[in-house]
Amino acid sequence: MLIDRRNLMSLLPAVLAQGALVSAVSESAEAQTAPASNVLPSHVYSYESLPVKVSTASTGRAILKGKLATGESIEVHETMLPPGGAPHPPHHHEHTEMWLIREGTVEMTIEGKVQRLGPGGLAFVRSNEEHGITNPTDKPATYFVVAVGPGADA
Repeated sequence: MLIDRRNLMSLLPAVLAQGALVSAVSESAEAQTAPASNVLPSHVYSYESLPVKVSTASTGRAILKGKLATGESIEVHETMLPPGGAPHPPHHHEHTEMWLIREGTVEMTIEGKVQRLGPGGLAFVRSNEEHGITNPTDKPATYFVVAVGPGADA
């Protein structure tokens, strides 16, 4: 079948519309995979430069808080618990948390089960599981917390 110039020109609006549609779909896909402008940048955090916050229950250093390039919220901080201390009562939340014990001994309670951890130990708590941490000794305990998921950067 031969197409004359008149019929070819009548197809032009459809071809242009298809091109615009493909372009719009492509731009939408790129926007969904491109990192948001509020994504945490790569950075080095010098321990000495982190401001110290003292409360009645603990001493801490906020390290970072924000969004990962993959969209998850993240928050990292260090806490020093005094002897016999606890930052707060056992609780639960939507995000996941990990504790990396730097020095001293802590007791982690996860879903009612208590376990002791010392330097180099790690505790991991899934979303919505009740958990708490205490220092059952007569010496300070220091640990890092890494929280990832919904609400971690709130």
